[in-house]
Amino acid sequence: MNETVKLHPSWLNSLRDEFDLPYMAELKRFLLAEREAGKRIFPAGSNWFRALDLTPLDQVKVVILGQDPYHGPGQAHGLCFSVPNGVRPPPSLVNIYKELESDLGIRRPAHGFLEHWARQGVLLLNSVLTVEMGIAASHRDRGWERFTDAVIRAVNAKRDPVVFMLWGSYAQKKASFVDTSRHLVLKAAHPSPLSAHNGFLGCRHFSKANAFLESRGLAPIDWALPECAGQA
Repeated sequence: MNETVKLHPSWLNSLRDEFDLPYMAELKRFLLAEREAGKRIFPAGSNWFRALDLTPLDQVKVVILGQDPYHGPGQAHGLCFSVPNGVRPPPSLVNIYKELESDLGIRRPAHGFLEHWARQGVLLLNSVLTVEMGIAASHRDRGWERFTDAVIRAVNAKRDPVVFMLWGSYAQKKASFVDTSRHLVLKAAHPSPLSAHNGFLGCRHFSKANAFLESRGLAPIDWALPECAGQA
């Protein structure tokens, strides 16, 4: 990986060994070769581990799993389903907002910047952390999945209970090993326009997550996003 990347100590303690394994060296060689070939990789290298930087392991309360970063220019910034300030919310995020409004009465914001959630303990983790511009799934099966499996295992090992919000079969399969005797696993269809009406809309995951956290003596998530996307 990029040697300048520094993870929060809580993650580094759990994931340090991963960076020394052969698959990570192979992944690094692949990414360097892609760059040398002139291909544009999203997000920027400084944001590959943004989800971990913003949500330390010891503060994780909720996990939301995505697949790949957005592959359009200016969209991906290291948090699944989120886009930077000034970028139009993609269709899946629009459906997430619809469910949020239906579930908790929270009005849909005009932006798609979800950092406010991440800073409260919502780990917005993609399974694959990079992608080539314009080519969905272009960096799958290169090693990222093994690394993010290690991230999920680290969360699963936490003493405090965590809510896993698993949308779609891909996320549900990836986190199939989560200990449901300690953690709450919520499953629904993916919020994509192709499937949102088949079980995502109406799932009420946001209120269920908060009810679970409060029942365990933990502070609920403030799902209402600031009107100004730059605020967190």
